[in-house]
Amino acid sequence: MALRQLEIGLVFALGITVAAVRDDLNRGLFQGGQCNEEASESLRLTFHDAIGISSSLTASGQWGGGGADGSIVIFADVETAFEANNGIDEIINEQEPYLLRSNMSVADFVQFAGAVGTANCPGAPRLSVYIGRKDATQASPNWLTPEPSYTVDTILNRFMDAGNITADEVVYLLASHSIAFQSKIDPTVPYTPLDSTPNVFDTQFYVETQLTGITWAGNTSVLGESMSPIPGEFRLQSDYAFARDPRTACEWQSMVDNQTKMQQMFAAAYTKMSLLGQNVDDLIDCSEVITSLTSNTVLPAFLPAGKTAEDIDQACPDTAYPSLTVQPGPAISIPPIQTA
Repeated sequence: MALRQLEIGLVFALGITVAAVRDDLNRGLFQGGQCNEEASESLRLTFHDAIGISSSLTASGQWGGGGADGSIVIFADVETAFEANNGIDEIINEQEPYLLRSNMSVADFVQFAGAVGTANCPGAPRLSVYIGRKDATQASPNWLTPEPSYTVDTILNRFMDAGNITADEVVYLLASHSIAFQSKIDPTVPYTPLDSTPNVFDTQFYVETQLTGITWAGNTSVLGESMSPIPGEFRLQSDYAFARDPRTACEWQSMVDNQTKMQQMFAAAYTKMSLLGQNVDDLIDCSEVITSLTSNTVLPAFLPAGKTAEDIDQACPDTAYPSLTVQPGPAISIPPIQTA
């Protein structure tokens, strides 16, 4: 009984400390609790850290990486030079002062900051937060982070090798692209969003990746890009492929206008990713400190103005496509996301 009371007291005290870090992040990095550029990049950082683990490398007697162990920050001089991590040094540098005064392990802070930032986006689920990870002692091997030019086969194999992450779970994880943008794939059009609602964590991303492409985001195509259906929007080649691959197309379509499913499935897949390389029994669940400063209600998914159902490249033969309203007005163009 005394031991249990001690455990409860530890969790309570830790929760207060972690809540202070949350508030510090929201006041500063996330500019009063906004779904801003830093929130998007903080979520990206959680993935790029956690995916750095390989069961096949470990089985062959090589260093396979430590997963969600903070190596991308601790060994930033190594890992930010990896091609797939292009530009990620910016959010590492922006997070640094908050990390230094947090008293968290680097591994915990990376995942925690991503969860705090995501909670600021309308429609986002509350993500689980676990505290107690040990920091990396060496850098992740290179070539473990999938790139948008990779095939669906390569990406699915990589996720399975990282931690038995299934094809459906990859579809769920890609909900993160609903608040994403690109600046380094085609640097001529920086801050180009991946859907028309980049400050809302909604299913619109799943709709627009299924629309027929008509234009390049920049003046010409670049490696890792597919044609976008809307001027000003950037479409990753891998997103295009996942929306149409027979193994993933039906699950992709099932996310359209199903906000509740998207929230639940993304949250579960994110938790699995955030624990790669970790033993959850060694960690403390502090998820209660993740609070939203914004509405969790979002508008239903829609067809962008100027589009019709004929513009949908439906690849799932099993079920009818959801009925969506068409946004009123003339055809739209998406502006770059606003930066600080």
